[in-house]
Amino acid sequence: MIKRIFISYLLCLFCSSVYGQNYIDVNANVDVETKTITISQTIIYKNETRDSLNEIYLHDWNNSYSTKSTPLAKRFEEEFSTKFHLAKSEQRGFTLITGITDNNDKSNLNFEHLAKHPDVLRVSLSKVLLPGESYNINLSYALVLPDATFTDYGITKNKDFELKYWYITPAVYDGEWHYYSNKNLDDLFIPKSDVKITIEHPINYRPTSELDLLSAVPNKDTKRQSTLYFGKDRTDTYLALQKFPMFRSVQTDDLIVVSNINESGLPGPDKAILTDKITKFLIENLGEYPHKRLLVSRIDYGKNPLYGLNQLPDFLRPFPDQFQYELKLLKSALKKYINNILLLNPRKEHWLSEGLQIYYMIKYVEDYYPDMKLLGTLANVWGIRAFHAADVDFNFQYFLYSMEIARKNRDQPLTTSKDSLIKFNANIAGKYKAGVGLNYLDKFTDDIDLSETITEFLKQNRLNQNTKISDFEAFVNTKTSKNIDWFFNDYIGTRKKIDFKIKSVVTTEDSIKVTVKNKRNNNMPISLYSISNDSVIGKKWVENIKGTKTINLPKNQTDKFVLDYNNVIPEFNQRDNYKSVNGSFISNKPLQFRLFKDIEDPYYNQVFFMPLVEFNNIYDGLTLGTKVYNKTILRKRLNYRFSPQYATKSKSLTGSTSIFYTHNIENKNLYDITYGINAGYQSFAEDAFFTRIRPTLSLSFRNDKDFRADQIDNITARFVSINRDLGENATVEINEPDYNVFNLRYTHYNPGRINFSSFSSDLQLANNFSKLSLSYEFRKLTQGNRNINLRLFAGIFLNNDTDPSSDFFSFGLDRPTDYLFDLNYLGRSEAAGLFSQQLIIADGGFKSVLDTPFANQWMTTANFSTSIWRYIQAYGDLGLVKNKFDSAHFVYDSGVRLNLVEDYFELYFPVYSNLGWEIAEPNYGERIRFIITVDPQVLLGLFRRKWY
Repeated sequence: MIKRIFISYLLCLFCSSVYGQNYIDVNANVDVETKTITISQTIIYKNETRDSLNEIYLHDWNNSYSTKSTPLAKRFEEEFSTKFHLAKSEQRGFTLITGITDNNDKSNLNFEHLAKHPDVLRVSLSKVLLPGESYNINLSYALVLPDATFTDYGITKNKDFELKYWYITPAVYDGEWHYYSNKNLDDLFIPKSDVKITIEHPINYRPTSELDLLSAVPNKDTKRQSTLYFGKDRTDTYLALQKFPMFRSVQTDDLIVVSNINESGLPGPDKAILTDKITKFLIENLGEYPHKRLLVSRIDYGKNPLYGLNQLPDFLRPFPDQFQYELKLLKSALKKYINNILLLNPRKEHWLSEGLQIYYMIKYVEDYYPDMKLLGTLANVWGIRAFHAADVDFNFQYFLYSMEIARKNRDQPLTTSKDSLIKFNANIAGKYKAGVGLNYLDKFTDDIDLSETITEFLKQNRLNQNTKISDFEAFVNTKTSKNIDWFFNDYIGTRKKIDFKIKSVVTTEDSIKVTVKNKRNNNMPISLYSISNDSVIGKKWVENIKGTKTINLPKNQTDKFVLDYNNVIPEFNQRDNYKSVNGSFISNKPLQFRLFKDIEDPYYNQVFFMPLVEFNNIYDGLTLGTKVYNKTILRKRLNYRFSPQYATKSKSLTGSTSIFYTHNIENKNLYDITYGINAGYQSFAEDAFFTRIRPTLSLSFRNDKDFRADQIDNITARFVSINRDLGENATVEINEPDYNVFNLRYTHYNPGRINFSSFSSDLQLANNFSKLSLSYEFRKLTQGNRNINLRLFAGIFLNNDTDPSSDFFSFGLDRPTDYLFDLNYLGRSEAAGLFSQQLIIADGGFKSVLDTPFANQWMTTANFSTSIWRYIQAYGDLGLVKNKFDSAHFVYDSGVRLNLVEDYFELYFPVYSNLGWEIAEPNYGERIRFIITVDPQVLLGLFRRKWY
């Protein structure tokens, strides 16, 4: 048996050499205790180009874990993750190369890791590699594996091995070298090769691989086992080495599916039946799989899950176990299947393989679960079924998630390199837009069956390393008579949105003239439906709309025209897609009132209500009211809100209202212009109220070439008008008249968990004062895991004719008065009690309440903190406070800071200041300050900053 295997292996090697197939031979020895794999490896690299090569580039992605400054480490930093930066050195991996030789003359080859790509090797050849020739490279190296907590690959807490992109592989050369660093995107681009792996491991470990198992030879004396795998035309050689593997194999009619994806409560026989069902779907639509085994793992699914309700805990999940397991396995299998047959560049040409995955997910649900709703079984629950979200199909989620990012003006062209996409686009929105787009193209090319065309393309290009997306475009063009340039040029290649409206419907004696307007500069088509008594009686694709286009249609029983009636097209705004033949504005879109926010229903003009219940024991007691608004799940350009409230304790009617409009600007650094007005009547103390009217204009800038830079510049101009009203029982006094302030503010914000900086300037002009302030903040998490935080503030009154006995408009050293009502104080006017201890870092930023808490002339301060141990930090503040007719006072304080969640939940314990040893003073608990954020929208930023 062993002899037969050895002969087969020699034949494979001989064929690889003769016919030019790349070949990789890996001999690996696993040491569990040291987390090390020692490897001797041979690479036979075939030059399949017309160029002569003096050097070869190799991927060494295990070395991407070697330092805190690799591209992988920077990727973690950009996504606000500190798990890699804070890890111990022994948790990070690296590659130790002991030698690279030329097999022909046994000479040592010069090699080096690239400066900007420490996980890429450049190997200088001892002789020129001519076109059509092969070159043998022998490598000796040791892999020190990283913890699997970083990317799911490496060594787990149970000392199991999850190995992907572990051994050294050549890069692709097609006239230029395509080498890339590991950025946790699972997108290694390597040429297909025949691969032989011999791995020696402890006998109590069991390896699992998609490669063909040739032999497994145990040695009872050494308690180790030598396992031999081989595979032809491979690019993915994931290998798991586990003590208690959960992988199960299912032999279907077409191939063996190996998986450890699980669904509790689903019996094994049911899983086997569903697996067979899925493989038949794959073979039918993607063609024959070129390998015997298809391996999909929980890691595959975890990195590419079904986002949304499917990720809820089992006891809340509204989908049947069978459906849940089926789609989990299908999504993971589609990704692996497509990537193993369509050998595109996964970093530069990722949209097609990802789009095909979603396209076939859509098709599968349409074929087998046409009645499945987005909310699953929740769609039938009383109360929930009244929402429009309960009406939409399961596949609507792909439109919803892709439009979520487009409405925020953060979408990116699908041709963008994968490592330049923000996380939400890379993981969700980009894939969904590509899949929805292919479905859009499918419906448009009604002269062909696009699904069959894709199947034919995949069969013809299976395992073809030279396949490009341009080949797919050319292939589809040969099949259809329709012009589909718009799909590849506008939909795929740009950020151009789809946005049409029916401008007018004019009835003549014998026909109906429908004018469709294209509100964007693109050449995308739109479907026009004729509706009679809520039934479709006609459909027409309208193409080449430049500005407007009028279509003459026969006069029939049509009572309404609708664009994209079946919601196939990912249109930016669907609210103007309806037009009655004979009707008013109301008949075009009826008015609909709904309780709570919902998914937008373009058929109606929707108005939402939400009950408001608040409690303020000091001011108003129990406050009841309602919010009337138009905001839906997806962001709108025009948003209004009206919130009347009644306070049961003060027996007063309060509330607020606002209306704002946002202009999204594409392909410019100035990407957002928002203007509007808000007004409110609220209490600020017992029996004391203020009326605020605030018109605002805001301009936002970003680096339009690099969305991942995430640097934002904002200019805000606003006029704040404040009028106050004190009742007979008011507990506060007002020493200054009502006021109007013009405020011009500039902010530069560069967020980051490792490196953070912000700068702001603030100019305020009023009748009796004008002031200017500047602030700068810098944070850094050093290589030694020490937090350093420095904030500088300087403020000066340009003129100040306010009442000198009042500090209402003065700079605040520890607690600004917030006369513009910008800060989110839990208790705005409290001078004692818990709420008075709330700290908001503004103006001076001090934590201790000193004898000079205000400055009516100028103030300059510095706030500093640094790590002691983990989240425990030492802080210190110092500054100068200058008031009129008084000399400048030097102020300082210091103490201990518990930085539990920075900017969201922090505690400050004063120790020493101008007041002396505060820690020894009585009632010390009253001196402790805290930062707490209770606003749900602000808290949601903790999640959003990782994705957007």
